[in-house]
Amino acid sequence: MKQFYAADLHTQTEITDFFMVKSAGIKVGSNKKQYFDVLLGDKTGEVNSKKWDISEREAPVLAAIKEGDIIKVRAQVTDWQGQTQLRIGRIRMSNPEDGLDVSDYIKTAPERSEDMYDFIYRTADAMEDQDLRRLCTKVLSDNWNRLMYYPAATRNHHAEYGGLLYHVKRMLMTGLRVCEVYQNLNRDLVAAGVILHDIEKLNEIQSNEYGISPGYSFEGQLLGHLVQGVKFLDRTCRELGFSEEKTLMLEHMILSHHYEPEFGSPKKPMFPEAEVLHYLDILDARMFDMEDALRGVEPGTFSDRIWTLDNRKVYKPKGE
Repeated sequence: MKQFYAADLHTQTEITDFFMVKSAGIKVGSNKKQYFDVLLGDKTGEVNSKKWDISEREAPVLAAIKEGDIIKVRAQVTDWQGQTQLRIGRIRMSNPEDGLDVSDYIKTAPERSEDMYDFIYRTADAMEDQDLRRLCTKVLSDNWNRLMYYPAATRNHHAEYGGLLYHVKRMLMTGLRVCEVYQNLNRDLVAAGVILHDIEKLNEIQSNEYGISPGYSFEGQLLGHLVQGVKFLDRTCRELGFSEEKTLMLEHMILSHHYEPEFGSPKKPMFPEAEVLHYLDILDARMFDMEDALRGVEPGTFSDRIWTLDNRKVYKPKGE
């Protein structure tokens, strides 16, 4: 059987194939009619999908569909505000007779989780600052199991199996190189900021073992990973006997790495390592979104509009 991939949807007008459900729910439209809103995907990408005007008989069946289920859909490929969308006509659940391999439907980081974890742990274990070394190796060791599969987001950048490790690993690689150029930077502090900046996403985001998130935890919705991270560091640094200055600097790096109040940071970075952390974070997110947008795009053409890139289209050059 030919596997159909979400990234190729723009070349189709009608499709019938299997997808994994990334999120799903019944909603009510402006016309007061119910519709089924579902995000579908496979290992290459995701696509927003709708089944309009569902009947009372269909509603309980569709309501039972949840994230992680694999379903077969027949749908029209449409364009909505510059983005590809599926208009679903028929849906059925997959069954064992379909002979599907779940790995075809899980979007994963392009590197093995074990290899990424080892690189990050070795970097932490080589820190000259023994306080930061103890903190970072403890955090990594305490969370190694969930780090193997956890995404870095419910949607958008690094929302994939092993995505949190991939995000941290690439930031760490870039950060270490930046420290070679800007030698006034404290290398261990930059590395610690990278390793710790999103660690509370493990408690902000809910995820199954496939790295698929149904949404945010109760605490995650009320506080978010920045505040959760500050709480965690305050408690853990006290337990490890950190100085007040070092504790507060780490907390500030966590609190300020989103930079702007509208993105959750009440303070902007106030020392060089905190400033660098923000730009490492935003650079890796942007590069991920652009790379992801261009997957499946023909050379010499543009991607769909990407909401996380300020609704820009991304161009893929023809090359030689």
